[in-house]
Amino acid sequence: MTRNKISSNTQAAAERTPSPADEDGRLWIESVSHTYGAAMVLKNVTMDIGSGEFLTLLGASGSGKTTLLRIVGGLVLPSAGRIRVGRRDITHLPPEKRDIGFVFQNYALFPHMTVCENVGFALKVRKVAAGQIASRVEDVLALVGLSGLGNRYPTQLSGGQQQRVALARAIVFRPRVLLLDEPLGALDRQLRQRLGLELRGLQRQSGITMVYVTHDQEEAFTMSTQVAVMKEGAILQVGAPQEIYRRPADLFVARFVGEVNTFDGKVEGKVAGGVLVRLPEGIVVEAVTGADLPIGAKARCVARPEHVLVGRGADALCPTLRARVQTVIFGGSWHRIELALQPSGRIVTVEGRGEPQGIVEGADVAITFDQGTIVAFPADAQEQQTVQA
Repeated sequence: MTRNKISSNTQAAAERTPSPADEDGRLWIESVSHTYGAAMVLKNVTMDIGSGEFLTLLGASGSGKTTLLRIVGGLVLPSAGRIRVGRRDITHLPPEKRDIGFVFQNYALFPHMTVCENVGFALKVRKVAAGQIASRVEDVLALVGLSGLGNRYPTQLSGGQQQRVALARAIVFRPRVLLLDEPLGALDRQLRQRLGLELRGLQRQSGITMVYVTHDQEEAFTMSTQVAVMKEGAILQVGAPQEIYRRPADLFVARFVGEVNTFDGKVEGKVAGGVLVRLPEGIVVEAVTGADLPIGAKARCVARPEHVLVGRGADALCPTLRARVQTVIFGGSWHRIELALQPSGRIVTVEGRGEPQGIVEGADVAITFDQGTIVAFPADAQEQQTVQA
């Protein structure tokens, strides 16, 4: 197999002839569990990550995402389960024999080595012929935008440049899989966004399977072809960013990947792919759901702020809720409105593009929702108390 062409001067860095026993970059994580003492940090995690995917493990601190990444990379031996790349079971192989690259948040560059020496070190330890090292280093530095900087030392580089060196070192030996543990976390927001887009482009061009760890939802959605949301050592949902955002598997996922407005109600009927829910304010809304919600069951509906529509009286679509505008914030290319439902006073948040037209603080308005955007979940007594508090 030959990887796709990246550019006219870096094609050699993208080509690799696989062994029969390791034919692609497909990654299998099979029933992996792990404990630290009495604490179980991973709980029977299973995923099949296709060759050439960019998968992000998204979760809060303590969710197990970094532990899972380190198990894939060979830095931690799982308590149970196995890891395969292509046809190879790599569970018990040392890191250097896994054909996997690793990029850390702290870069881990050798301060006494130049950029070329840092990048070439990965080839040197793999006993690549000295005559090939220089050309391959040159190719990969061009790929990550560091041409001409090969003779500098890490202390002579910016944070963003150091991160590119770490990335170049991880891909110069042409790994099947590249693991990245919050590599942009130490950078300022603007640089993090720019490097994130560059990393996305590099992954799409090279076809390397990448597994990325972050707690930042925006970062995950910007770069990934697939996102896995983790909580307390378990995978709650895996899917494309659009699927995770629009059709979250549960209320935790819905809240973790973006802001939501919640409405409690009772199921009054069934429709194709969803249910009809009567809200306490008296209106009936249509909501999609993947759960078994029988008629009469309590349900919790969620609506993203950008899917709440605001009008004035007869200008609003039906069915509508009455509300009073509490706050209007104009942010240039966006606006945010907070409304208090009448008569309950429950706060609903609305977001949109540009300047809100004709909406002023203190005004009475009607609100409704974009069709097909409300998602319903089974109501949970403990969760409900938390939300209402």
